[in-house]
Amino acid sequence: MDYSAFESAAGLNWYDCDPNLQGLMRRLLDPADLPWCEDWLRRWGALCGGAVAERAEVTDRNPPHLVKYDRWGNEIDEVVHHPTATETKKDLWNTGFNGLPWSDAARERGRPVPALLMTAYTYFLSQAETGMLCAMGMTSGVADLVEKYADDRVKAEFLPHLRAMSHDEGWDGAMFLTERTGGSDLGALTTTATRKGDHWVLNGLKWFCSNVDARAIVTLARPTGAPEGIKGIGIFLVPKYRRDGTRNGIHIRRIKDKLGTRAVPTAEVDFVDAEAFALQGTARHPADHGINRMMEMVNFSRVGVGVMGAGIARRTFLEAAIYASKREAFGRPLLDWPMMRQDLLRIQIESEASTAMVFECARAAEQVRARADEDAARYLRILSPLTKMAATRQGLQCASRALEVVAGNGYIEDWPLARQFRDAQCHTIWEGTDNILALDALRGVAKYRAHEALLDRIDSIVKKTSHPSLETARRNVAAATEVARKLLTDLASGPMQKAIGSAKQVAFLLGSSLQGALFIEEAAHEIRSSTSLRKAVVADAYASEYLAGGRVSSLPDHPAANELFAAVFSYDKIPQK
Repeated sequence: MDYSAFESAAGLNWYDCDPNLQGLMRRLLDPADLPWCEDWLRRWGALCGGAVAERAEVTDRNPPHLVKYDRWGNEIDEVVHHPTATETKKDLWNTGFNGLPWSDAARERGRPVPALLMTAYTYFLSQAETGMLCAMGMTSGVADLVEKYADDRVKAEFLPHLRAMSHDEGWDGAMFLTERTGGSDLGALTTTATRKGDHWVLNGLKWFCSNVDARAIVTLARPTGAPEGIKGIGIFLVPKYRRDGTRNGIHIRRIKDKLGTRAVPTAEVDFVDAEAFALQGTARHPADHGINRMMEMVNFSRVGVGVMGAGIARRTFLEAAIYASKREAFGRPLLDWPMMRQDLLRIQIESEASTAMVFECARAAEQVRARADEDAARYLRILSPLTKMAATRQGLQCASRALEVVAGNGYIEDWPLARQFRDAQCHTIWEGTDNILALDALRGVAKYRAHEALLDRIDSIVKKTSHPSLETARRNVAAATEVARKLLTDLASGPMQKAIGSAKQVAFLLGSSLQGALFIEEAAHEIRSSTSLRKAVVADAYASEYLAGGRVSSLPDHPAANELFAAVFSYDKIPQK
């Protein structure tokens, strides 16, 4: 791939210019699905790389604003979006961002739409505008909760809109969890729910409400008489409009002035006798397992935020690669300088690592849905928080490095990397910081022994792969995994305070070990299918740089940063000797 032929990532088809994603799709998708899926991938790659990416820069400079009152002083709480945001939402709804799996196109095909395909759509949108992905992406999670836990009347009213293939018919979803009393400590919430005939009324303040003007809001409240703490929490669906067509009791205080992700309006909201419906399923009371039902959507959202990190990593690599291929310093292109090559290689490797992990989540989720596999469910239980941790951290690191590649121009808002960097910082916070995610992974270890499924997945890759070019990577991954296994054993036999203090260290090590194993799996497939060693070189570089302990950076001396740099950087074939 000749990056110097491009002026910017915007304007390209992001499927056609992404050999790494093409390789993942062709390896992971059923061959019978591939032609149909690639038609959609190219359509979405052109849309997100073209019009959506171009509008994103304008939307960021013209974020949504609140019109609190009309000219007569009546409260209307209308969120006004710039036309670029509205046009992008229309394009995304109309091309099946939420509705494709339930569309006529899917029914006529007669086969389920693969989760991998829908993950690819979010991956493309993440490269363009993660704020818009937040605004669009929660809808599917709301729809899943409504389908599982709402009564038949609510399902009939909401599901056709939440899963529409049309912007005009579609209803956005949202999730309001955080209160002023605390974000992660959900047991401290103060919003109340009171039964009123066939529905509930909610009263309370929600502090971070993203996609605040959504038509279908999932939130938490404590029903009258429920116990204090997390066990007394119920989950409710709050419509934007009451059944009589009037505005519901959702009062927007203000839209927050955020560092990034400006395409999605995040606000403070007062519920004042807001009409709501309990999502209790077969439970006798909304508070029975209410937090568990909410966590289903949170885990779904965590993977989505992980995709945001992977998307930003990919976008910032592409922007840095284009810039370094065209820009000269001291009479030579930037990418000819050794330290610059190492910087670009780190961005590229971390981009591919985060991408491998988010699509591993999609693969595992599809396996759980298809077979109700208990081991796959345990694997996904720990994989979700680890993916969010690793991918969002890598997205931020890649954005920072890429901004430095572009140097002063990268810090200027006229160029695309400043916005990517601002947005990337948000993703390490959305749906839980690293500390919260590490504790959640630790709970998965303690309650479900979820780490055993993860370690089994890594071991199966390392043990079944045999090729001379992968031996060093296999040793480094196996050694790192053994360290993680020993740490987990020590934590299980030690005091809880020590386990909590070490949770983040262990979680990152488990995530890095899995990424190293996934690289090995990809490399083995590439060797079999095309005899190329490119991914094997990447796997070796990743494992040497990120998993081999007790030494300084190995990249200055690694072939990937020297004689093989051009092939790795451009996704060219590296023949076996």
